[in-house]
Amino acid sequence: MDLSGKLLIAMPGMGDPRFEKSVVFLCAHSDEGAMGLIVNKPLDELEFGDLLTQLGIPKGDSSRDIRVHFGGPVEHGRGFVLHSGDYHAPEGTLRVDDRFGMTATLDVLQELAKGGGPASSFLALGYAGWGPGQLETEIAENGWLTCDAAPDLVFSSENAKKWERALRTLGIDPLTLSAAAGRA
Repeated sequence: MDLSGKLLIAMPGMGDPRFEKSVVFLCAHSDEGAMGLIVNKPLDELEFGDLLTQLGIPKGDSSRDIRVHFGGPVEHGRGFVLHSGDYHAPEGTLRVDDRFGMTATLDVLQELAKGGGPASSFLALGYAGWGPGQLETEIAENGWLTCDAAPDLVFSSENAKKWERALRTLGIDPLTLSAAAGRA
């Protein structure tokens, strides 16, 4: 089972407060593990312009205001740009599918600072990671639901509504969810 390019939706009984009501875009998933970025937890205390200043990247006149998110609890000092598939850096871009890519090199930040780069994007600090079989176990234990990733949901600025919107793509009313898993 390869869930690359899918969304993980945290179930109410997740147990880890860092992932409460999280929606995670899976950038990579294989037998070796999984890596994803939380797409609905913005970091209100950090702005893109401030980050550019810290990195010594000049901000151009047409620089765009890129949202900065908490991408996950692993390596939270490292940045990842999740973006639309129209951008590809010669080195450093993981092409997830035709609609999504993820770049972890400074060149994408430099392009965004000048007003260029991908049409849709956000910056995530840190990532969510799972070892071999760990994510599959969490899914089997009712920790996550999975659904297709739609760019309009992933790149939406309405972060507070993404969890509910992702559930509704599966036809699930959030009020009907239970934290308990069952076996029929």
